[in-house]
Amino acid sequence: MQFIRAYVMPFLVILTFTIALLAVSARIFLPDDMLAPAPGAESVQSATEN
Repeated sequence: MQFIRAYVMPFLVILTFTIALLAVSARIFLPDDMLAPAPGAESVQSATEN
């Protein structure tokens, strides 16, 4: 139990934050049209009606 608390858990925390940092920083390399947030339900509905 001491081994898990001293070595495994800190490694998992650092690994989780590293993956999150890579996922967020990957947005820099996306094309401009993909940087915008996804459209909401209202804009999707109006686009399908036209």
